[in-house]
Amino acid sequence: MSATRATGATHPEWQLKLYVAGHTAKSMAALDNLKHICETHLAGRYSIEVVDLLVNPQLAAGDQILAVPTLVRKVPEPMRKIIGDLSNEERVLVGLDVRPYVPSSARAR
Repeated sequence: MSATRATGATHPEWQLKLYVAGHTAKSMAALDNLKHICETHLAGRYSIEVVDLLVNPQLAAGDQILAVPTLVRKVPEPMRKIIGDLSNEERVLVGLDVRPYVPSSARAR
């Protein structure tokens, strides 16, 4: 589960790393929720790297991961972390400092 999924440009403006512990329901929910949020609000401008700490436990030290699932926003800086299954979309958007997506037709009004 430690593959990188990139979308859009070769250097996406949002680089996210999701730390999980195996293929648990909570880990899979966090990944599904993150994908939904990214496709809705960051389409074509993000990459997600999933790090399974059961496979690579030593990788937890680099980003000081104390609980899983944990989402780390690497880029844009500063680094930010969100712990949990990412089911509260508004909390995730605030935590990542992402402005909610507003369709261009709504902006023109």
